[in-house]
Amino acid sequence: MNLEMQRFKAEFFKALAHPLRIRILEVLAEGEKSVNEIQTHVGSEGSAVSQQLQILRAKNIVSGTKDGNKVIYTLKDPMIIELLAVARQIFNNHLVDTITILDRFKDDEEVPAAPKN
Repeated sequence: MNLEMQRFKAEFFKALAHPLRIRILEVLAEGEKSVNEIQTHVGSEGSAVSQQLQILRAKNIVSGTKDGNKVIYTLKDPMIIELLAVARQIFNNHLVDTITILDRFKDDEEVPAAPKN
């Protein structure tokens, strides 16, 4: 893999490395939204949402189109939806692994003591 591609990936994932930006992308995965709609869905103040949208726009992850006096945002690439789904599956896999480990510890603690003679 060439260095340019590695840099692109690093910058791309860096742009996603914020919980509010991820939440915004999850909201936009449902369809295009205005800043006010995004703000309502994520439960965050407008300035924080606008700041994160600016970062996502700068990294070419979302695009904004003027509609009267508001801007409508959309995902630039629908594959973002798949990426978020894959990330959720990876999280679930980690969760299953953790639960399995905890179950093993629980089973080890529940081994009955040998009867005394």
